[in-house]
Amino acid sequence: MSFQKLDQLGHKLEALEHALAILGADEATHMAVGGGEKRAEAMSSLAGMLHAQATAPEIGDWIAAAEAEPLGEEQQAAVRELRRQYTNLTCLPVEFVERQTVARMRSEQLWRDLRAKNDWAGFLPALEGVVALVREEAALRADAVGLAPYDALMEQYDPGNRAADITPVFAELKAFLKDFLPRALAVQDARLAKHPLKPLSGSYAVDRQRELGLAMMAAVGFDLTHGSLSVSHHPFCGGVPTDVRITTRYKTSDFLSALMGVLHETGHALYEQNLPKAWSHWPLGKARGMAVHESQSLFVEKQIGRNPAFWRWALPVVEKHLGEAWSLDDILPHVHHVERGLIRVDADEVTYPLHVILRYELEQELVSGRLEVADLPEAWDAKMRDYLGLSTIDNPADGPMQDVHWPGAAFGYFPSYTLGAMMAAQQWAALTREHPSADQDLAKGDFSAVNEWRRAKIWSQGSRWSTPDLLERATGEKLNATYFTQHLRRRYGN
Repeated sequence: MSFQKLDQLGHKLEALEHALAILGADEATHMAVGGGEKRAEAMSSLAGMLHAQATAPEIGDWIAAAEAEPLGEEQQAAVRELRRQYTNLTCLPVEFVERQTVARMRSEQLWRDLRAKNDWAGFLPALEGVVALVREEAALRADAVGLAPYDALMEQYDPGNRAADITPVFAELKAFLKDFLPRALAVQDARLAKHPLKPLSGSYAVDRQRELGLAMMAAVGFDLTHGSLSVSHHPFCGGVPTDVRITTRYKTSDFLSALMGVLHETGHALYEQNLPKAWSHWPLGKARGMAVHESQSLFVEKQIGRNPAFWRWALPVVEKHLGEAWSLDDILPHVHHVERGLIRVDADEVTYPLHVILRYELEQELVSGRLEVADLPEAWDAKMRDYLGLSTIDNPADGPMQDVHWPGAAFGYFPSYTLGAMMAAQQWAALTREHPSADQDLAKGDFSAVNEWRRAKIWSQGSRWSTPDLLERATGEKLNATYFTQHLRRRYGN
């Protein structure tokens, strides 16, 4: 009886989530500027209704009663995930959430203004306030879920991930990358000396790029009857599984920028479109956390979209839509370009993980109190010099002020980006063991076997397993840095 109440509640919550997701996607793509105030009111009211219904005191009683009922395996899994979600939603007192929300919004507003001015001193008090609240949040969450403070923050984004497991894997990856990056750059220089870079023509009409993107989306498995492609300031995947909204942004000077954005977001969308429909109103039917989601987007962008085999098929498609012929030797230097840089979001496949590891290390020190916010610029600069040979000491805008995550109190989130890249490489390795012809399939534009493997191993599982368990069940082993390092060696070291 209590499970039935939870089931009915799930349908109500799903409807509110649906409305919020579509309103949010519309706001970022189609809403007129003047609609912002009323849209914010509407979404705020709906979000309040959703939170109130999802955290009602009686739900705890229903979950406890349902745990004692004779349920099937799927229903038991649904109740377990409901328990985890309810604990995470209710462990912060309302007065704390209100304090943190005000501090976070003020900090983000200041960040937008002061980052442009490179004004660290002006921003420092706001960030100190946010970090103090994050430490408070970590303690509250740790107490509720019985984990170390930083692990309790990560648990929101990637259930089951623990710093004790991730840190040694990241340490191994960091050691490899610091040694490998100079070699990859030298290999790139030698290639370009023999075969100079063919520049992009710089004349790519947006409508043609859009048609190319839609053709690629459909080819790799996106269901255009349950999703769409729009334009936004920053590419994203939103909406709901039955109506996935993905976006990109176009540069008429560079077709690869938008295309890679489309492929990345299509990876997210394929995951959403193929989640178990029967579980859609339960937390069990949702995607399993940020790292798994990122592994699906990076699988499509990196393992498929930057794979030379993929481009054997894709180049004629590019020529058809853009009227520009490319050889494999000419396009790959663009697709595989490596460069040291200060900005994480502009980083390539080789350097990106070093940006993430730097933040992972620093935010653990900030949460624990071993590092104070005032000392962040020096600590950031020291790691940036060590890992990438670059300095940010007089440039905090491109150092600790470059991302919105910390001003927005999102701590424990950064590891997901590189964990996703590593998991994608590990999934590709497992897939190719079972399907040795995967590269030949890509070269023919046949993505069916690749998608069937992912559907069976990842997509159909929803949130049945923790992040580490899902990876181990899919690939046969725990997270292993070797697959990612081998992938980078093959692609950038020869």
